[in-house]
Amino acid sequence: MEIISYVVNGEITHKDSMGNSETLKRGEVQYLSAGDGIYHSEHNVHKSDDLRLLQIWIIPPKSGLPRLYGSKRYEEKDRVNKFLNIVSSTNGTADIKIYQDINIYVSELENNKSLEFEIKETRQVYFVQIEGSSNINEITLNAGDAMEIVDIEKIEIKALENSHFLFIEMAKV
Repeated sequence: MEIISYVVNGEITHKDSMGNSETLKRGEVQYLSAGDGIYHSEHNVHKSDDLRLLQIWIIPPKSGLPRLYGSKRYEEKDRVNKFLNIVSSTNGTADIKIYQDINIYVSELENNKSLEFEIKETRQVYFVQIEGSSNINEITLNAGDAMEIVDIEKIEIKALENSHFLFIEMAKV
Protein backbone atom coordinates (compact mmCIF):
# COMPACT_ATOMS: atom_id res chain seq x y z
CA MET A 1 0.00 0.00 0.00
CA GLU A 2 0.92 3.64 -0.40
CA ILE A 3 -0.24 5.52 2.68
CA ILE A 4 -0.65 9.30 2.94
CA SER A 5 -1.36 10.87 6.35
CA TYR A 6 -2.59 14.48 6.40
CA VAL A 7 -2.81 15.99 9.89
CA VAL A 8 -5.89 18.15 10.51
CA ASN A 9 -5.45 18.81 14.27
CA GLY A 10 -3.11 17.61 16.98
CA GLU A 11 0.06 15.63 16.41
CA ILE A 12 0.84 12.17 15.04
CA THR A 13 4.00 10.31 16.00
CA HIS A 14 5.32 7.71 13.55
CA LYS A 15 7.87 4.92 14.09
CA ASP A 16 8.81 2.15 11.67
CA SER A 17 11.15 -0.78 11.05
CA MET A 18 13.32 1.33 8.68
CA GLY A 19 14.40 3.48 11.65
CA ASN A 20 12.17 6.48 10.94
CA SER A 21 10.65 8.33 13.89
CA GLU A 22 9.00 11.74 13.83
CA THR A 23 6.02 13.83 14.94
CA LEU A 24 3.86 15.88 12.56
CA LYS A 25 1.32 18.68 13.18
CA ARG A 26 -1.58 20.43 11.37
CA GLY A 27 -1.13 20.64 7.61
CA GLU A 28 1.91 18.38 7.57
CA VAL A 29 2.04 15.24 5.47
CA GLN A 30 3.66 11.84 5.85
CA TYR A 31 3.93 9.24 3.10
CA LEU A 32 4.85 5.59 3.10
CA SER A 33 5.02 3.08 0.28
CA ALA A 34 5.23 -0.27 2.03
CA GLY A 35 6.94 -1.99 -0.91
CA ASP A 36 8.08 -5.48 0.10
CA GLY A 37 7.03 -4.95 3.71
CA ILE A 38 7.45 -2.67 6.70
CA TYR A 39 6.32 -2.58 10.32
CA HIS A 40 5.06 0.83 11.41
CA SER A 41 2.91 2.51 14.02
CA GLU A 42 1.32 5.91 14.39
CA HIS A 43 -0.16 7.28 17.56
CA ASN A 44 -1.06 10.39 19.52
CA VAL A 45 1.30 10.81 22.47
CA HIS A 46 -0.84 13.60 24.01
CA LYS A 47 -3.44 12.30 26.42
CA SER A 48 -5.36 15.63 26.54
CA ASP A 49 -5.09 16.77 22.88
CA ASP A 50 -7.18 15.03 20.24
CA LEU A 51 -5.59 13.94 16.98
CA ARG A 52 -7.59 14.27 13.79
CA LEU A 53 -6.13 13.19 10.46
CA LEU A 54 -6.96 11.80 7.07
CA GLN A 55 -5.09 8.62 6.31
CA ILE A 56 -5.43 7.67 2.66
CA TRP A 57 -4.52 4.15 1.52
CA ILE A 58 -3.72 3.82 -2.17
CA ILE A 59 -3.08 0.61 -4.10
CA PRO A 60 0.28 0.92 -5.92
CA PRO A 61 0.41 0.34 -9.70
CA LYS A 62 2.26 -2.96 -9.19
CA SER A 63 3.68 -5.08 -6.38
CA GLY A 64 7.33 -5.34 -5.35
CA LEU A 65 8.19 -1.64 -5.68
CA PRO A 66 10.91 -0.26 -3.39
CA ARG A 67 9.83 1.10 0.00
CA LEU A 68 9.46 4.88 0.34
CA TYR A 69 9.09 7.03 3.44
CA GLY A 70 9.12 10.74 4.03
CA SER A 71 7.27 13.78 5.23
CA LYS A 72 6.78 17.42 4.34
CA ARG A 73 6.18 20.26 6.75
CA TYR A 74 3.94 22.74 4.94
CA GLU A 75 3.03 26.12 6.36
CA GLU A 76 -0.51 27.50 6.49
CA LYS A 77 0.35 30.20 3.92
CA ASP A 78 1.15 27.44 1.40
CA ARG A 79 -2.54 26.41 1.22
CA VAL A 80 -4.60 29.53 2.08
CA ASN A 81 -6.80 30.63 -0.84
CA LYS A 82 -4.91 28.42 -3.29
CA PHE A 83 -4.40 24.78 -4.15
CA LEU A 84 -1.38 23.08 -2.64
CA ASN A 85 -0.36 19.93 -4.51
CA ILE A 86 0.88 17.81 -1.59
CA VAL A 87 1.30 14.47 -3.41
CA SER A 88 1.87 13.47 -7.04
CA SER A 89 3.12 10.51 -9.02
CA THR A 90 6.85 10.15 -9.58
CA ASN A 91 6.35 12.08 -12.85
CA GLY A 92 4.44 14.90 -11.11
CA THR A 93 5.49 18.21 -9.59
CA ALA A 94 4.61 17.81 -5.88
CA ASP A 95 7.41 17.58 -3.31
CA ILE A 96 5.98 14.23 -2.19
CA LYS A 97 6.04 11.61 -4.94
CA ILE A 98 4.50 8.14 -4.83
CA TYR A 99 4.23 5.39 -7.45
CA GLN A 100 0.49 5.65 -8.22
CA ASP A 101 -0.78 8.10 -10.86
CA ILE A 102 -2.57 10.58 -8.59
CA ASN A 103 -2.44 14.16 -7.37
CA ILE A 104 -3.62 15.20 -3.92
CA TYR A 105 -4.46 18.86 -3.29
CA VAL A 106 -5.44 20.73 -0.12
CA SER A 107 -6.68 24.24 0.50
CA GLU A 108 -7.96 26.44 3.29
CA LEU A 109 -10.30 28.80 1.49
CA GLU A 110 -11.51 31.91 3.31
CA ASN A 111 -15.22 32.76 3.47
CA ASN A 112 -16.66 33.78 0.05
CA LYS A 113 -13.39 33.08 -1.80
CA SER A 114 -13.47 30.83 -4.88
CA LEU A 115 -11.13 28.54 -6.81
CA GLU A 116 -11.52 26.57 -10.04
CA PHE A 117 -9.89 23.28 -10.98
CA GLU A 118 -9.81 21.84 -14.53
CA ILE A 119 -10.38 18.09 -14.86
CA LYS A 120 -9.04 16.34 -17.95
CA GLU A 121 -11.40 14.02 -19.83
CA THR A 122 -9.60 10.86 -18.64
CA ARG A 123 -9.50 11.94 -14.97
CA GLN A 124 -11.86 12.13 -11.99
CA VAL A 125 -11.83 13.70 -8.51
CA TYR A 126 -12.67 12.50 -5.02
CA PHE A 127 -13.37 15.57 -2.84
CA VAL A 128 -13.42 15.65 1.00
CA GLN A 129 -14.73 18.64 2.97
CA ILE A 130 -12.55 18.56 6.11
CA GLU A 131 -13.77 21.69 7.93
CA GLY A 132 -16.34 24.38 7.21
CA SER A 133 -18.55 24.23 4.15
CA SER A 134 -18.19 24.83 0.43
CA ASN A 135 -20.29 24.96 -2.68
CA ILE A 136 -18.89 22.56 -5.30
CA ASN A 137 -20.54 23.27 -8.67
CA GLU A 138 -23.62 24.46 -6.73
CA ILE A 139 -23.68 21.42 -4.42
CA THR A 140 -23.13 22.21 -0.73
CA LEU A 141 -20.70 20.08 1.25
CA ASN A 142 -20.36 20.41 5.02
CA ALA A 143 -17.57 19.20 7.30
CA GLY A 144 -17.21 15.43 6.92
CA ASP A 145 -18.98 15.26 3.55
CA ALA A 146 -17.33 13.85 0.43
CA MET A 147 -18.18 13.41 -3.23
CA GLU A 148 -16.94 11.64 -6.32
CA ILE A 149 -16.73 13.90 -9.39
CA VAL A 150 -16.73 12.25 -12.82
CA ASP A 151 -17.47 13.43 -16.36
CA ILE A 152 -17.14 17.11 -15.46
CA GLU A 153 -14.59 19.46 -17.06
CA LYS A 154 -14.01 21.68 -14.04
CA ILE A 155 -15.02 22.19 -10.47
CA GLU A 156 -15.86 25.57 -9.04
CA ILE A 157 -15.29 25.69 -5.29
CA LYS A 158 -16.75 28.56 -3.25
CA ALA A 159 -16.26 28.76 0.51
CA LEU A 160 -19.57 29.33 2.30
CA GLU A 161 -17.56 29.94 5.47
CA ASN A 162 -13.88 29.31 6.17
CA SER A 163 -13.35 26.01 4.39
CA HIS A 164 -10.65 23.33 4.60
CA PHE A 165 -10.72 20.57 1.99
CA LEU A 166 -8.65 17.91 0.27
CA PHE A 167 -9.18 16.25 -3.08
CA ILE A 168 -7.58 13.44 -5.04
CA GLU A 169 -7.33 13.77 -8.82
CA MET A 170 -6.83 10.39 -10.52
CA ALA A 171 -7.46 8.34 -13.65
CA LYS A 172 -11.06 7.36 -14.29
CA VAL A 173 -11.86 3.80 -13.37
